[in-house]
Amino acid sequence: MNNKIYRKASMGLAMCILFLVSFVLAGCSSNEVKNTITEEVPMFTNASVHDPSVIKVDDSYYVFGSHLGAAKTKDLLNWETIASGVNSSNILFTNVKEELKETLEWAQSNTLWAPDVIQLADGKFYMYYNACKGDSPRSAMGLAVADQVEGPYEDKGIFLKSGMWGEPSEDGIIYDALVHPNVVDPDVFYDNNNNLWMVYGSYSGGIFIMQMDPSTGIPLPDQGYGKLLIGGNHSRIEGPYMLYSPETDYYYLFLSFGGLDASGAYNIRVARSENPDGPFYDAENIDMIEVKADPSKPLFDDLSIEPYGVKIMGNYLFNSLNGDIDDVTEGTGYVSPGHNSAYYDENTGKYFLIFHTRFPNRGENHEIRVHEMYMNSEGWPVVAPYRYAGDIVEQAKFDIEDISGEYKLINHGKDISAEIKESGSIKLKRKGKISGDVRGEWESTSDTGIKLILDDVTYNGVVSRQWDSSAEKYVLTFSALSQTGVTIWGSQVEK
Repeated sequence: MNNKIYRKASMGLAMCILFLVSFVLAGCSSNEVKNTITEEVPMFTNASVHDPSVIKVDDSYYVFGSHLGAAKTKDLLNWETIASGVNSSNILFTNVKEELKETLEWAQSNTLWAPDVIQLADGKFYMYYNACKGDSPRSAMGLAVADQVEGPYEDKGIFLKSGMWGEPSEDGIIYDALVHPNVVDPDVFYDNNNNLWMVYGSYSGGIFIMQMDPSTGIPLPDQGYGKLLIGGNHSRIEGPYMLYSPETDYYYLFLSFGGLDASGAYNIRVARSENPDGPFYDAENIDMIEVKADPSKPLFDDLSIEPYGVKIMGNYLFNSLNGDIDDVTEGTGYVSPGHNSAYYDENTGKYFLIFHTRFPNRGENHEIRVHEMYMNSEGWPVVAPYRYAGDIVEQAKFDIEDISGEYKLINHGKDISAEIKESGSIKLKRKGKISGDVRGEWESTSDTGIKLILDDVTYNGVVSRQWDSSAEKYVLTFSALSQTGVTIWGSQVEK
């Protein structure tokens, strides 16, 4: 446990010991004793890296983000900041402003946007950096290479540009921001056949994908900007990230809809495909290439795009037991969570969602958060309601007695809105009925699977035990998804 910091909840541990002893004295065999949770209180060290893109190197996870920020962790709980700011003291480059001068000058910017780092077959680390003017898609994307993940990185030059008004773009056509991409937010990944790809883009003409040369790390020739996957007409869709699941054999394209600030309604959505370059579909089987803003509507019209994609997380707040939204220290919630990366651990079969988020009543302050993900019975990722708190001893099966009880309920909806979705209350009864703020039925579908029917809408999900920081204990939760791409979360209250 040298990579985790814990404070023992000794009373809970003592009770567990007494419980087990009583079974032994009663003559029960060990296999009749139900699995229990070791009541250890997880401790967290937070860091602020905007747009975190993850890479695991040896026993450490690294995230790289905007403004040349970076942090690392061994346990996904305690983060150490290792770099911040586009300045001469940043360890990732010897002198970043001088080395990336061409990029910063083209973008008319003094900072860098969301990068991505990947280790290629030669063992070196390839950083895909980018800079953008901000009020227009005048951007440049380039490549820098290092022998060590923490640098220093050596610039290899720009390979894509956008925002060249009145001039031919990368595909030879005069640049048009309604159909051409803003060359930012890269994610470079290997597919299941060991081919190298880059998905990228933000607002403007949408999200594109290009095939890359695995020996040089740059795009293969004669692709222009690559292939459109989703977006266009300045729709607020950005931060693409690709994750392949060997469990389902799908490629999952994560995206952020809306604006990134505290009032911007950022939310995380996902679509899936059998191929890395699409077509990608949502839960209603809609081809995402059709999703773009209505050009007849005002710029950045969100109503055009909000019905599409599987919305797995938006603004929310689990109210305290007294229901006081102002007392956010007694609840758990996020504002504008987004620009995520994702990680699949081949050894454990676990999925993780890594993102930045703001918080209720905390303005623009943002931090890294990690949540565990699971695949539901329909092959869609559902996200645990609470942040990852380390590996705990879980029951191999949750039965009716475990799952029944009162829950705080979040419905994330499909809207792109700054509204914070506050929790309501429902009760899962032992005989399969649901009462409370919404009514319906529920059933256990597998050891960890659950199906809920609320107001005639069916949700398929996963039950798991999570650390509720407001209650300071592990509680049973569910995360479930409807066939229209709406996520609900439940957090069990006292039984």
